[in-house]
Amino acid sequence: MNLIRLIRRLLPLLFLLALGWFLWKKIGPTLSGLNPLADAEPRVTVTHNTVLTQVEALGRLELVRYRFKDVVEYRRRTYRFLPESKVALVVGGEAVGCIDLRKLKPQDVVLEGDSVVRVALPAPELCSFQINHNQSRVFNTENGFFKDAELVDEGYKYAEAQVRNAALQSGILAQTQRNAEQILVPMLRTLTGRRVILGQQMTLPPAGRKQ
Repeated sequence: MNLIRLIRRLLPLLFLLALGWFLWKKIGPTLSGLNPLADAEPRVTVTHNTVLTQVEALGRLELVRYRFKDVVEYRRRTYRFLPESKVALVVGGEAVGCIDLRKLKPQDVVLEGDSVVRVALPAPELCSFQINHNQSRVFNTENGFFKDAELVDEGYKYAEAQVRNAALQSGILAQTQRNAEQILVPMLRTLTGRRVILGQQMTLPPAGRKQ
């Protein structure tokens, strides 16, 4: 009898516990979302306003790329009575030769009879030269006098100028012209069905100053 009475007394308590567990399962997630102290998922807001500032017509036909590797030592004297500042760089650079087809004029293309087309191409150019910083590094600096960053920057600018000079001395313009002939002659022959003769535009010498 005592056991039956105990069970009867515990039944309401068990019922309340079960009801509370059931309600918590149903509305617990909603309540946790309303808790201002709970950890909230981070919100990322991106605001941007892209403005088109310039449209440039591209007509450069890139025909050859030269790559260079060099060790450059750049020196400068910062103070008269102190030793020279010096930076040694391991430099990787590249230069690109191209022909700017935007300079091609209607009179530069001449049809001769039914079998020949003559094209006077613009002169080849060194359209870009630069240091590849992913392939370059500072090997050593000496006597920077707290201006190492400025010294390294000057060293890279000097090295970039050397890339230009090395490309020109290595005949990049002549190679650009040869590559233009190898690429354009077959293409124009297929398009026109004519024999293609490539030449260069005539360039007038700059006018001298009048005395």
